[in-house]
Amino acid sequence: DNVSQIDPKASLTATVSSATAYIEDMSVSGNSEVYFQRQSELMARGRALNVLDVEGVNRVCVLDSKAASRLFDSVDPLGQYVNIAGIEYRVVGLLSEDGDADVMSQAFGGNKDGRIIIPYTAALKHAGQRNVTSLDVYVADTDLMDDTVDEVEAVLKAAFNYRDDSYTVINMESLLDTMDTMMGMMSSVLVGIASIALLVGGIGIMNMMLVSVTERTAEIGLRKALGAQPAQIQMQFLIESIVLSLIGGLAGLVVGLIVSYAMITAMGAAFSISIDAVGLGVGFSVAVGIVFGWAPARKASALNPIDALRNV
Repeated sequence: DNVSQIDPKASLTATVSSATAYIEDMSVSGNSEVYFQRQSELMARGRALNVLDVEGVNRVCVLDSKAASRLFDSVDPLGQYVNIAGIEYRVVGLLSEDGDADVMSQAFGGNKDGRIIIPYTAALKHAGQRNVTSLDVYVADTDLMDDTVDEVEAVLKAAFNYRDDSYTVINMESLLDTMDTMMGMMSSVLVGIASIALLVGGIGIMNMMLVSVTERTAEIGLRKALGAQPAQIQMQFLIESIVLSLIGGLAGLVVGLIVSYAMITAMGAAFSISIDAVGLGVGFSVAVGIVFGWAPARKASALNPIDALRNV
């Protein structure tokens, strides 16, 4: 009733849900028909919950793909029954993959082992509660997001007699911004770690090439005496540096793929290889070889043939 007091220009629609309960490692939550009306892409087969289900406290439910697979295996779930706390609910619909990955469900009560949605009135009856514990508000115009949050908070303050810590308002837009900020920070940290690793690896390659130039002074002098140009000597050592860096990069790529595959398999997720990421890694390996191999190659090409032949 309090929601109706909010200015209608904010274009609000509410979805009511009860506290989430877990049975057999699956999430069982209650929702109203508006939840499906505002997210039409949620359903894959069957039908969504409707207003008659909510008002009539009908014993019907909607399953996601994981719950359907666990409960019914190869049997078509539609029309079958699910026993929830001793009460049978008929399966009337199946969620799509988009429904499985719904942001709201993952943030509040999502479960990797399966998800079952029943009318929120039935969920309240199961929990022995008279009042809902959460309210999802959909805003038609995102430009009104801040105004809407202010109006919702004003209504809640009046409803709870201005008591502190009586409610929590979570703005999904702000939550997504926070997640983006965290991802940006993590990416920056990873870039920093990768840069340090590349720098250390590049210095190692440069030192190895400088040692190689020193040990092969006689070879360089002999090649120059036989007519090799400085550019040819420089290109030879530059190619050796690139090959050395590329071998290290490919070895790191193989180890990274093995570790990633093991971690993804352990988490039960799908493993896929990004060709762009592989190409980026190989490209960086070549770049490191060129940047850190240029100085030793330049030193080798600049050796005086006479001084070099003295080491023969």
